[in-house]
Amino acid sequence: MADTPTPSKPKVTVQTTKGFSHPIWAARADRLQSMTGVLLGVFLIMHLHFESSILLGKEAFYHVAQFLEGGIFSETGHGYPLLTQIFSGFMLVVVLLHAAFALRRFPTQIGQWRALRNQMRFLPHEDTKIWFWQMITGFLLFFLVPTHIFTMITNPEIGPHLSAERVYVQNVWILYILLLPAVVIHAVFGLYRVVVKWGLIERRFALLKFAKVMLAYLMVIGVASLVAYIVIGRSLELPVVPYVPML
Repeated sequence: MADTPTPSKPKVTVQTTKGFSHPIWAARADRLQSMTGVLLGVFLIMHLHFESSILLGKEAFYHVAQFLEGGIFSETGHGYPLLTQIFSGFMLVVVLLHAAFALRRFPTQIGQWRALRNQMRFLPHEDTKIWFWQMITGFLLFFLVPTHIFTMITNPEIGPHLSAERVYVQNVWILYILLLPAVVIHAVFGLYRVVVKWGLIERRFALLKFAKVMLAYLMVIGVASLVAYIVIGRSLELPVVPYVPML
């Protein structure tokens, strides 16, 4: 009797997922994206309020600028522009990290964009629209924010006259007109999505209303501050002399 051949065992191919698509690394990337996003969002809110001190007058903004540059640690009372450069470099690193983690979810194919557009058309869900604008503004900020930060690194001195010179004389207001709405929309709705995603607040619709109010408020103080810098810049004589409060 012939020996019965032993059936061969089927080969099982185990696919190992690498990179951010791995569940563990994807979860870590989500946390890091949220952490860097919260850091940038909180910084933006503080930054706009610091800048809006110009609405209280040149002297008010002068003291705010000296405080931010560490003037309290200087014997002369003047700040250190180097601190602005160091902090700007740090924020640039945070921005690039946040962008790297966020790009994982960015649609890269035309078919994905069509699917998103169809979903928004037939299922006009509020959060889907917010996510869409997050992507659009995020794409714009990838180019606008590094440009702004690089300007602060190469020309770190701030003050009522020096900042107004940068805005008006050097025509940086063109950049700010594009940057302001994009960064405010991205930051406010980004903070909203982080709070919803991690379940920090259950009253979702109330939170969304608060986010919209905050967006309008930040836009108002941002535009008002920009107009104030333009008005001051138009009145400056060249070469610009740094503002010093009268004793």
